[in-house]
Amino acid sequence: MNTIGNILWILLGGLISAIVLFIEGIVCCISLIGTPVGLQLFKMAGFVLLPFGKKVVSVKPSGFKNVVNILWLLLLGWESTLAYLVTGLIFCITIIGIPFGKQYFKLAQFIALPLGHDFSN
Repeated sequence: MNTIGNILWILLGGLISAIVLFIEGIVCCISLIGTPVGLQLFKMAGFVLLPFGKKVVSVKPSGFKNVVNILWLLLLGWESTLAYLVTGLIFCITIIGIPFGKQYFKLAQFIALPLGHDFSN
């Protein structure tokens, strides 16, 4: 099921989401303060490309990472998080789309605070 879900995911927008996150990561890596978020966005791009079968794990960030998380959420993260939540709601309208909607909700929490989450298989 994970393989079929990942293939459908890529075809139905996962590739576009991964490319957008990769570009956001490049933009964040331009500044010194944004580099930790940029590196985490590169991880997220890989996660977004094949999300089925992976779990989001909470990690306790340090003081500097908390400040960077707040800056990320205020400047760029809220828009991305809102987009993933709305997309997840749209997918949950149909029964077939519910697994994809759940993946978008999982990704929304990862994107809201990137330095407070990691993923595992």
